[in-house]
Amino acid sequence: MVTELDDIRLVVLDMAGTTVADGGLVERAFATAAAELGVEPGSADHAEKLDYVRATMGESKISVFRHLFGEESLAQRANSAFEKAYVELVDGGLIAPVAGAREAIEELAQDGRTVVLTTGFARVTQDAILDALDWRELVPLTLCPADAGGRGRPYPDMVLQAFVRTRVAEGVQQIAVVGDTSYDMLSGVRAGAGVVAGVLTGAHEEEALRAAGATRVLASVAELPRLLRGVGP
Repeated sequence: MVTELDDIRLVVLDMAGTTVADGGLVERAFATAAAELGVEPGSADHAEKLDYVRATMGESKISVFRHLFGEESLAQRANSAFEKAYVELVDGGLIAPVAGAREAIEELAQDGRTVVLTTGFARVTQDAILDALDWRELVPLTLCPADAGGRGRPYPDMVLQAFVRTRVAEGVQQIAVVGDTSYDMLSGVRAGAGVVAGVLTGAHEEEALRAAGATRVLASVAELPRLLRGVGP
């Protein structure tokens, strides 16, 4: 089925790397978490684990730590240390909106589309970001993996949860999913979204985004309102 762009009713946007510029805070917080579990900075083990973190940007962070450390208690320790470090960096003023992101979200709403913000972070971290940017009232719904039964990207659960909770789209083909990682793209494809758009302001390049199923690739989320009006790239 070909989706008419102006028929999109629900827009599911990723946060870090898509609407939020965090300047590499994920890697800085990971370094803190790794050190907590005795991973030596500069070691081959550290480099290997950091490569995995980069490759799986967009995935639920607890899932990443389960893969890296195996034992559940270690994964939970790493995740807690990561979230604590990330929140401290956020509270230190080290994040900002991607240029034009807030305006794009407001334009999408003005065009009659419902916007939902999603993340692979825990709720406490997501809320810290929303508070730091004064975005609490910007959208009607924000979701983290725990809000969708615990499964984050690349599973489609958060997208489908947005679909069910908002009740604004008649079918999944009226959903647009937008993100900066291959896992964002996979979650959109698996949810059956009518538009799966990658942006080049975050973790992954155009080739990786398209390989994961992106139907469009934009320079940034600022281009999204025009795209959905049928006048963008």
